Amino acid sequence: MARPILRFTIGAKLITIITIIVIISLGSIIALVSWLVTEDLRIAAEESNFEANRYSASEAENLLLSLRLNGTMLIQTLHGGELRTEAAQGTLNFFFSQNPGLAVLAFESARALPGPSAQDLIINEAFFYSQDLSLSLADSYLEENRSALQRAAQGETVLLNASPHFGLPLLAYFFPSQDLHGQNIGALLLCSPISLSGNFGYGTNRSFLINDRGEVLVHPEGELMLLAPNMAGDSFIRSVWENPGRSAQRLYTGDDGIRYFGAFTKLSQGGAVITTIEFDKVFEGIRATTRRNLYLTAAVLSISILFIWFFAKSISVPLRILASAAQSIEGGDFGVRLDPRGRDEIGALTSSFQRMSAALGIFGRFTNRDIAVRAMRGEIKPGGLPKDATIFFSDIRDFTALSEQFTASFPEDASNRIVTWLNNYLGHMVNCVEETGGVVDKFIGDSVMAHWGTAYASASPAADAYNCVTAALLMRRALMAMNAQRRPDDPADPPIRIGCGINTGRITAGQIGSDLRMEYTVVGDPVNLASRVEALCKPLAVDILISENTWALVRDKFLFAEMPSVSVKGKEDPLRIFAVINHASSREGPQSLDELRQLLGTTAPDLSLIDINGEERKYKLGKD
Repeated sequence: MARPILRFTIGAKLITIITIIVIISLGSIIALVSWLVTEDLRIAAEESNFEANRYSASEAENLLLSLRLNGTMLIQTLHGGELRTEAAQGTLNFFFSQNPGLAVLAFESARALPGPSAQDLIINEAFFYSQDLSLSLADSYLEENRSALQRAAQGETVLLNASPHFGLPLLAYFFPSQDLHGQNIGALLLCSPISLSGNFGYGTNRSFLINDRGEVLVHPEGELMLLAPNMAGDSFIRSVWENPGRSAQRLYTGDDGIRYFGAFTKLSQGGAVITTIEFDKVFEGIRATTRRNLYLTAAVLSISILFIWFFAKSISVPLRILASAAQSIEGGDFGVRLDPRGRDEIGALTSSFQRMSAALGIFGRFTNRDIAVRAMRGEIKPGGLPKDATIFFSDIRDFTALSEQFTASFPEDASNRIVTWLNNYLGHMVNCVEETGGVVDKFIGDSVMAHWGTAYASASPAADAYNCVTAALLMRRALMAMNAQRRPDDPADPPIRIGCGINTGRITAGQIGSDLRMEYTVVGDPVNLASRVEALCKPLAVDILISENTWALVRDKFLFAEMPSVSVKGKEDPLRIFAVINHASSREGPQSLDELRQLLGTTAPDLSLIDINGEERKYKLGKD
């Protein structure tokens, strides 16, 4: 074939390609810088959010602890005394002046009656008057939540949102305390969370306090506290209480569809502080900058495209096609079709590439395609390597008689029909081998030779043996399905019965042959033994036999029936062989040797009548 005439050099086109690469690199730099800055912002946002959460949690913890300590001291100071004495009133006035945000102090003493008494309920009247609240609201709230006060007396800490009851943000804090006599009592503090809610609004971060029921107790938006929302159904809130840790942070999507960085810290005084920041707000600045850079890049590219488009397409399109074709061939697809365009270097390369693809396609049909691809990639080196492998042989029973039947039924077309029938059978068998990670070594007439643990990386010899036996069982199933679909007494498609022999051992694997022709195969005594084991299937009326070498590796994975031992030529000790019945875990198919022979349509042989005198007398059946 005449070489194509080169009308155009590729030099000018390379200059154009370099120009495109430079322009594209601007976008790559923008993307890389944006990505790096985004990652830095992400880390900073997570750290800032987590720090804001720790700060808010610390403020909440300190406030609750301070209230608890002060409340406990006041209870122990006043407990058992008359609240209306001048000394008691002075103490109360001083206490409330130091805690102006405290509205109510109540406690459940051991002598408390079912209803509240004056000694059980202490009201900061100045607070109520300043907020224009009725003092009776304190009594009614205590009545409604006396169960919480009793829970506190039993040692439990309870946080509730009292805002809806009083009409202004108030936090109800029930905690266990003790009187002067060491008896457990429950205490209640109603306080304004203004100091906390002010700290909870930390820049773009928002913190809020919830209890274990998901109720919002403190929030920087006071109106939200009056609504007393319950967030127990929120996925992040659920994860807070499911998490065994005290604090954590993660990215999540809220019920509103917005992504947030969410951090939480559980308080020792009860409840948890949640801090969130919107994911998109963190990256608003960098996204705006990226958009401006992209607009600039798009403008430059738009102008450049007018000059380089006509040049670029004559190179980029053929190169993309060639790259795609190369990847297809590298993956084992030799049926690539290319249409050479142009009369430059790329056109010449495309023509040569097409011829190479066609040659590889023909080559792949006469050898193992996977082996050919791996050898082409350099994954299989010349020379032999020792391998612990499992070898498989199979053979069609009575193939000679079947061939004669074809000849008798189709005198002029027997060869073509035999090949079609045989190729259909071999196609199914090859699929079974490749599905289990095996390599088909060769076809010897109607026989199939395959091996596991050779060309491909092996997990272990036991895994290879398991895969090989599994492949044989898949062949049995495929053959049963094929025979079931055949028409009875069809001379062009007679049923097939096979025998399979399997052996495991140390073999030599490699590219064997001459400089003119080589093939990847295996040699060694275990290979010969596998072939001999296969030959015993017919006299023993079974379809799959394995040697004791293979059986030792998979004995607990399958159901077996031990056959008479065999004395192999060149071996001193008799060889134990086993018929494969089924997977050990399978409840479908044969479960015993009799059921297997019934499935195969064979009967138990009379071992005394078997003629073991083969052409080379390679084995004999034992009597035990």
